[in-house]
Amino acid sequence: MTAGADRWIRWTTIGCVALLALIAGTVSYLHMHLLVELHGQPGWVAALTPLSVDGMIVAASTTLLADSRSGRKGGALPWALLVAGSVASLAANVAVAEPSLIGRVIAAWPSFALIASYELLMRQVRRAAEAGKSRQRSRGVRSRPEGAQSAGRPGVRLPDAGRGPTRRGREAQLLAW
Repeated sequence: MTAGADRWIRWTTIGCVALLALIAGTVSYLHMHLLVELHGQPGWVAALTPLSVDGMIVAASTTLLADSRSGRKGGALPWALLVAGSVASLAANVAVAEPSLIGRVIAAWPSFALIASYELLMRQVRRAAEAGKSRQRSRGVRSRPEGAQSAGRPGVRLPDAGRGPTRRGREAQLLAW
């Protein structure tokens, strides 16, 4: 696949995930807020509780993404927090739904769609990172920590800071994104 097609696919997916996040976030926030209020909590608690659930999901997701980008699998804690936050979000949506199968499916759908589509985006990011690493290995390029100097290693050239981004630097930026 060409770089242009990859970029178009990724941006389309990002756009869809952003739209689903807006929809699911709004619906889920309202459902969770209502549920917390129905269980006797004051207004400020009802307003903040949904943010704590979604915040935990985002923190766990970004931690797993960072782990994946650095070649690690991700520990039990971020996975447990991601699952717990996702279950809490789905459960809150279902809890305030009309007590019928269709009502519960409708209430759970935005949250489920966001969770699923976000994972699809993360798969694309992980595959792009893996492809970049395998291209570097096939070219014989050694990766080094950010900010590390080449220490005179033959074949390793740092980009010239005065010329702006090089083609390889731009490719690395796109892969990082």
